Formats: sequence, C-alpha cells, structure tokens
Amino acid sequence: MQVMVIVKANEASEAGQMPDEKLMAAMGQYNEELAKAGIIKAAEGLHPSSKGARVKFSGTRRTVVDGPFAEAKELIAGFWLWEVASMEEAIEWVKRCPNPHVGDSEIEIRPIFSAAEFEALTTPELGEQERRLRERIAGA
Repeated sequence: MQVMVIVKANEASEAGQMPDEKLMAAMGQYNEELAKAGIIKAAEGLHPSSKGARVKFSGTRRTVVDGPFAEAKELIAGFWLWEVASMEEAIEWVKRCPNPHVGDSEIEIRPIFSAAEFEALTTPELGEQERRLRERIAGA
C-alpha cells in the first residue's frame, strides 16, 4: 500500500525557520533507513504558505488567494511517499522519526488510492488513459 506521510507545519516552519544541522543529520539518517528498507519513494519539505497560493473553485469561477494561510497546525511543512505493507507498518516507521520541529510536532499518515479502487467507476478508455499516464510518469 502507498501512503503519504504528512509533516504538519507549526509557527516556526510557517515563519520560514530552517532546521538546524543536528535535525538535518537526524532526518538524513532516518531517510537512509527508509531507503535501505525500500519504503521511501519521495520526500520533500515545503516553503511556508506565505510563498504559496490557493485556487478556489466555484462552478466555472476560479479565485486565487495568496498566502500566508491561517492555522499553521492545519498546513503541511513536508511529506514523504512510502510503499508499506500496512498502516501499522507506516505507524511504526513514523514513531521512529526524529521530531521534525523544535517543540511539539504532528505527523499524519494517509493511504493513497490505488488505480484498482477506481476500476468500477471508469470506462475501458479512461482505464487505458490512466495506464498511459502512469507509464509516462514512471518514465519521466
């Protein structure tokens, strides 16, 4: 199963505070362990929401809202994409993670839908389009 492991933002990350060398080393070691276990597929940190934007949809209208956005604890500071056997395995790996922020932190784990979960909702043409897209992404 694939999961997205989401590091929630906090006031410091939203202020653009970068991790110190000690945390960078600890995270580097942790990511190496994930790689050796064959779990990690991607890992990235995100700039504060002040550098971002949101696009709101209402029918055919699109409205752009520039950051920053309120409620830092509801924002994302970074993420991993993992391939694990179960949610329990993902939880065990997250419990081994260094604290991603100074002070309190929260990491959320969300399963990613598989293509098979959409099969009943798609036509053969849409299924073929999805297959081609995934091949293109994998080859990129």
